Amino acid sequence: MKRVVVTGLGTVNPLGNDVKTTWEGLVAGRSGIGPITHFDPTPYDTRIAGEVKGFDPTSFLDPKEARRMDRYAQLAVAATKEALEDSGLPITEENSDDIGIVLGSGIGGVETLLEQARILETRGPGRVSPFAIPMALVDMASGQLAITFGIKGPNMAVVTACATGSTAIGEGAEMIRRGELTAAVVGGAEAAVLPIAIAGFSAMRVLSRRNEEPQRASRPFDALRDGLVLSEGAGILILEELEHAKARGARIYAEVAGYGGSDDAVHLAAPAQAGEGLARAMRRALRRAGLKPEEVDYVNPHGTATVLNDREETAAIKAVFGDHAYKLAISSTKSMVGHLMGAAGAVEGIATVLTIFHGIIPPTINLENPDPECDLGYVPGMARKANVRVAISNNAGLGGHNACVAFKRYEE
Repeated sequence: MKRVVVTGLGTVNPLGNDVKTTWEGLVAGRSGIGPITHFDPTPYDTRIAGEVKGFDPTSFLDPKEARRMDRYAQLAVAATKEALEDSGLPITEENSDDIGIVLGSGIGGVETLLEQARILETRGPGRVSPFAIPMALVDMASGQLAITFGIKGPNMAVVTACATGSTAIGEGAEMIRRGELTAAVVGGAEAAVLPIAIAGFSAMRVLSRRNEEPQRASRPFDALRDGLVLSEGAGILILEELEHAKARGARIYAEVAGYGGSDDAVHLAAPAQAGEGLARAMRRALRRAGLKPEEVDYVNPHGTATVLNDREETAAIKAVFGDHAYKLAISSTKSMVGHLMGAAGAVEGIATVLTIFHGIIPPTINLENPDPECDLGYVPGMARKANVRVAISNNAGLGGHNACVAFKRYEE
C-alpha cells in the first residue's frame, strides 16, 4: 500500500480566513463565536453563532462567477486556493487526471434553495433562477473546484452529516493508497448560519442559549455546557502519495496513517450508548494504521458541548484506550470555532495535523467546571507544548455516522 501525506492546508472559519490566523487563534485560546449578523436573530432562542468575518468572494473570484455560487461553495474555493498555494502542487494538462477531489458538505447550498423558494412563492415560477438547482446541490462545490483549478480526476461529494469532513479526508487518502491518484483535494464546506438551521437545531434543543456571553458558550466537557454553537466555514487538505511529494520537494506536514468509519445504527440523532459506534471507528482507524492504542498521544474529539455527545465520546475513548485513556491529551477545538457541521472534520483535521507539526496542543477553552462523567485530560484553558507523534481526529453525525482519521508524524 502506498503512503499518504499532507502537503497543503487551507481554511476559512470563525477564527480566521487563513491557516496562519486560525492556528494563532487556536493556540491563544481565542473564541470566534459572536452575535448572529447574517439575519435578525431577535425572535430566536439562540442568537449566537460562529460566522466567517470579512469574507469577500470577489477578492479571488470574478463577481459574475461569485454570484453563481452558493456561499458554501465560495468558502470551499477560498480554502482550496490557499491549500494549493501552500502545497505548491502544480496542476497541468499532463497531471490533472491524476488529481482527485473529495469534498463534502452536510446540506450544501441551502441558502440558495431557501432564497429561490421565497422568490417562487412571492414572484412566481418565471422568476426562479436557472442556477437555482445547480447552486443548491451538495456536489456543486466539488464541481466548482474542478472548474476553477482545472482538476480532472475522480470527483465526488460525500455526505455523512457532521462526520463529513473526516470522511472526505479518509476516502481521499484511500484512493491514493490504492494507487488511483497521486494527489487529492479533500475536505468540507458549510454555510448554514441561517434561520431554518437555527430554528431547527433549537427545536432539537442542542444549541447553546448563552446569548449574553457568546465567547463562553461553547464549553465541551464542562458540567455547565448547554449545547453546541453552530458555525460556518471550510477546511481543505492537499493529500499526496509520499514518493510523488518527495520527488517535487514538497513540505510534509504529517502522514495520514489510517481511517475508520462506522454507524451507530440505533437513532437518528442520539449517539449509541457508551459511544459504541465511535469506538468501532477509532479501532478501525488504528487497525488500518497498524498502530496500538498506547501509541496515540493526542485526540481531537468530536467534542460538541452537548451533554450526550461529550459523555458518550468520553466512554468511547475509555473503551478503546483502556488505562492509556488517562494519559492522552484531548482537546476540543470546537470550543473556539464552534460546530462547522460538514466542514467540522476538515477544520479539525487541519488542527490535528498542525498539532503534530508544531508540537503544540490547542486547549479546550471554557472548561471551568469539570463534569464528573468526563474525567479525562482535556487540556483546559491554555495550549500545551508536547511531543505528539500520533494523533486521531473524531467526528460523528446525525444518522449515526462516525469517522476517525489517524495522523502521525512523517518519518522516513
